[in-house]
Amino acid sequence: MRQLAIISGKGGCGKTTLTAAFSSLSENAVLADCDVDASDLPLILKPRILNTEDCLGMELAYIDPERCTGCGTCREICRFGAVLENFTINPYGCEGCAVCTVACPEKAVYLMPRVSGQAVSSITRFGPMAHAKLGTGEEASGKLVTLVRKKAVELADQYSSKLILIDGPPGTGCPVMAAITGTDLILVLSEPTVSGLHDLKRAIELTAHFRIPAVACINRYDINEKKSLEIEAFCREAGIPLLARLPYTDITTEAMMNEETVIEYAAHSREAEAVEFANIIRKLWADLKMRLSGLCDKEICSKTLPMRES
Repeated sequence: MRQLAIISGKGGCGKTTLTAAFSSLSENAVLADCDVDASDLPLILKPRILNTEDCLGMELAYIDPERCTGCGTCREICRFGAVLENFTINPYGCEGCAVCTVACPEKAVYLMPRVSGQAVSSITRFGPMAHAKLGTGEEASGKLVTLVRKKAVELADQYSSKLILIDGPPGTGCPVMAAITGTDLILVLSEPTVSGLHDLKRAIELTAHFRIPAVACINRYDINEKKSLEIEAFCREAGIPLLARLPYTDITTEAMMNEETVIEYAAHSREAEAVEFANIIRKLWADLKMRLSGLCDKEICSKTLPMRES
């Protein structure tokens, strides 16, 4: 089983657009939407839920009303102001530090785990998908990402799938680490802006740390071709294959508004722009598929799109 993760150093680079497009081009793949803070794949693919599993986050304080005498010690020592006047706990204020459990003279306060979100197994028109619903104000997103990936592997075993496509969260923090650990290949998206190049470098450093092969793609390359050249130069110097340059287009937005992937949208669209954009993604997917198959030799795998001289 192969696993391809699609990440970017910042949000809005097009990870979900590409993941959804790849799902319509792949054969018997399992999808994993690991952007648990803002799960968008379900908006396009309209999944039918099979089952859910609770994810337990950090523990929170709980005051036993039968043992509490109302002495007020817990309110006095809680630096987060999480103990309310009626001696109940504000779940959005408690940080689970457990000081109140130690300070309570009646031992009426103790920690209890709480549900921070749910991991969901579902079926889409392109096959199985694992995704999640993170609770409001919750912070255990890395743990939930791990549970989503576990669900994806279970679905792959159940449906005899040979590939898992991972729509990763933005950034380079804990959720991203949970999304890419143990994958076979990472596609890093960037865009031609100052922050886009900076975040691309951080993402590449992360993939290098985990020793996972990485390839790159520039989205909306034509909004700032000078900055695109800088990204190309960085990829060349870092030895990162640059597989595609995607132009700016409204086709992605129009496809999403129709709850379609760009491949589906291009299939019935009369716009040449839509067909051309879909063809670029088809070529990108063919390259990724070849690399994942392990059938290409070193010479073929090292090929990239021709770089323009800056």
